[in-house]
Amino acid sequence: MKLIPSALVLALAGVLAAPVAMAGDNDERAALSRQLVDRWSPHVEEAHHQPGGQWAGEMAPLLDAVSIDDLRKAAAAPDFEAMNDALLGKAGDGDSTDALGQVDGDLVYVPVPPCRLFDTRVAGGAIAANTVRSFDVTAVANYSFQGGAATNCDGVGAAGSFAAAAINFTVVTPSSAGYMTAFPFGGTQPLASTVNYTAGSIVGNLSIVQLDQGAAANELSIYSFAQTHVVADIVGYYINPQATAIQCVDTADTVTVVAAGATANSVAPACPAGYTQTATNCESSTWQMPFVYFSGGTCSAQNNSASSANLRSSRTCCRVPGR
Repeated sequence: MKLIPSALVLALAGVLAAPVAMAGDNDERAALSRQLVDRWSPHVEEAHHQPGGQWAGEMAPLLDAVSIDDLRKAAAAPDFEAMNDALLGKAGDGDSTDALGQVDGDLVYVPVPPCRLFDTRVAGGAIAANTVRSFDVTAVANYSFQGGAATNCDGVGAAGSFAAAAINFTVVTPSSAGYMTAFPFGGTQPLASTVNYTAGSIVGNLSIVQLDQGAAANELSIYSFAQTHVVADIVGYYINPQATAIQCVDTADTVTVVAAGATANSVAPACPAGYTQTATNCESSTWQMPFVYFSGGTCSAQNNSASSANLRSSRTCCRVPGR
């Protein structure tokens, strides 16, 4: 556990708004607060070298400010980290990674220069009134067969099956007033319109459209109320999130000579710019030099051997590539 509780409490105390107390809450809040302080003060003294009484005093504003539900979760937490999460409002019935977004639903946007996917004036002819026509968007070497660009649109066609696309739809000279709707191939046509038009008009609209990711060649369908030509230019697409391996490096060692019977601290070199420390690494040159503390890049040890020994410290530092 690398968070210092007092720093956490002081940071939170200034930003959390105190809720309106409900009848009967005060007695329960006092009992839960006492339970938390009694349970975790010894841990704070042992793990963080901070007097338990001081920590309890700093906890008071936070324990008065958090909701009673979060206080109950904190009191029932199985470990110190889970207790802190509950007081931060991060605890819940589901996976704590919810706070970072749903990895199975969040999408990554990839912009591309505007490129033509299809043009019914060039291929296929006007879409008949009250009918649906479908088009190919992904896994396409070039889009000329449906009136589009004779390329893969800067990698759009080679990007594999993606979930959605940002497309500028232009309706050209419809036969009467009406609307067109774009939707995933094979899906249910929504009631909402993508472009509203009048007879003989040329009007466009940028829309983000979900695509079918099944095995069919087509991914996009268009319904038109009136007979009309439609032109579609893609400006970006949304891919499913990809797992990214983090990059980690260890710093050089700081070597501290510890005399026989003495204690010493060894502070590791700082992480490179752009990296975040994830671990403190401590080594000694003798089995008789136990570590009494290691955190934040600092290693503390006592040399119980009969001669001097080396205490080495380093940090493991990580980052997400490209960040």
